[in-house]
Amino acid sequence: MDHSSEEKVADATHIPEAHHSPPHEEMSIGEYAATRITTLKPPMHKAPNPFRLLAMLNGKQWLFFFVGFFAWSWDAFDFFTVSLTVSGLSETFGKTTTQITWGITLVLMFRSVGSIIFGLAADRYGRKWPFVVNNLLFIVLELGTGFCQTYKQFLACRALFGVAMGGLYGNAAATALEDCPEEARGIVSGMLQQGYAFGYLLATAFARGLVDTTPHGWRPLFWFGACPPVLIIIFRLCLPETETYLEREAVRNEKGNIGKTFIAEGKVALRRHWLLLIYLVLLMAGFNFMSHGSQDLYPTMLQNQYSFSANAVTVTQVVANLGAMTGGTIIGYSSQIFGRRFSIIFISIIGGALLYPYTYTSSKAVIAAAFFEQFCVQGAWGVIPIHLMELSPGSFRTFVVGTSYQLGNLASSASSTIESTLGARFPLPPKGKTKRYEYGKVMCIFMGCVYAYVIIMTFVGPEYLRRSFEAVDDSDLNEAAGQETIEAAMRRIHQQEVAGNGVHHHSDPEDIKAGGGGVQQA
Repeated sequence: MDHSSEEKVADATHIPEAHHSPPHEEMSIGEYAATRITTLKPPMHKAPNPFRLLAMLNGKQWLFFFVGFFAWSWDAFDFFTVSLTVSGLSETFGKTTTQITWGITLVLMFRSVGSIIFGLAADRYGRKWPFVVNNLLFIVLELGTGFCQTYKQFLACRALFGVAMGGLYGNAAATALEDCPEEARGIVSGMLQQGYAFGYLLATAFARGLVDTTPHGWRPLFWFGACPPVLIIIFRLCLPETETYLEREAVRNEKGNIGKTFIAEGKVALRRHWLLLIYLVLLMAGFNFMSHGSQDLYPTMLQNQYSFSANAVTVTQVVANLGAMTGGTIIGYSSQIFGRRFSIIFISIIGGALLYPYTYTSSKAVIAAAFFEQFCVQGAWGVIPIHLMELSPGSFRTFVVGTSYQLGNLASSASSTIESTLGARFPLPPKGKTKRYEYGKVMCIFMGCVYAYVIIMTFVGPEYLRRSFEAVDDSDLNEAAGQETIEAAMRRIHQQEVAGNGVHHHSDPEDIKAGGGGVQQA
């Protein structure tokens, strides 16, 4: 440590009066509207070597990232197990493909329930144990699906799985990002979001190896899906709580009644941020329409309209997912330089320009268009985890991130149905007995509208680039718990560190004395 123990404890007693509120909160509607264009100007922050940025994370922060990434990846794997085994499930239960896809729809419908339950639990009781319970449910319900004997049992398992799945995204994002060094947030956000594409690739690979290669048909894929969460749980149990959450817990303990303080924080957040919560749901609806609208019906379009073989479709999908993983990481990194809103709008315009080759190319050259279109779609998505984290009320970060994402997902769950229904209005000459439709035209028009919506919603929305996640900089917490309580809690934390000769805590006394905080942008 740079100072003596006594000096550091003395420093810790001083916390600035000015807590950092999002700048847009203090504006009138007219003032806010007037800043929508001016705040789009890229701040052009220094662009350090991305490897140097990643080197800024210490060992514990990397472990937090990896446990969040692996959990999010396996969340995607478990979701796609049904999509990849529809024909087998249909045969086993004697149901049509449409009836089996209700298993997918139920997952999407019940996700919001899980995000509310587990989001509030993670904000109240910590990131660790709700995460563990979440993954225990994954194990039970994936095993349960694999042993289902009737269609009703299958639907029940998938509905409950939707609850479990909905609870994971907000927790994974908070675990991976809230202790992350501020400069590295953009690139780490992009890497985290691409866990979903990585999970899809894993599901595709394991489905090839496990489905219909044994007498058990589709069931081994679900049995296998229940195994990795055991390792993820063990991984999480070996890690502590995030330092950001521990700061808030210390403030609530200092107040004397943790539950009462948490409720007080909730009242403040609801009163001050209700409009923001509605905005985030609308924004995430657009983003989910963008991913589902560009992906769900795409294999059908390639096979039905352009007569691609199953192998050609698989190769195209794999290349598209590689584009997605690349785009998410690069645009996430770029958003730290150019700003969150500018990055989303810019890459959405590029994605819109690529829609024609993505949907109208009938040769295998479409692979290139698929790579770059998904580069754009998931490039915009790569900004989302940290953008939502920076905009969310600090005390309810897990709840707001997870619930806005899942409600947006619910709104967009009919994407493929909308596209296929509209596609039926544009028939093509049949190929033998197979009816053909001009799905490419429908996807192109649909995605054009979605991109326009995302651009408009991002343009009118706020941004809080480089927001401090520390308790001392949270104006909501200051209002709910009081300046003196926060000051006492921070002093107690540093006294404990000095007594234990520990490492600097998240809120270093020098930072507190200097005023902390980050660059704000409306």
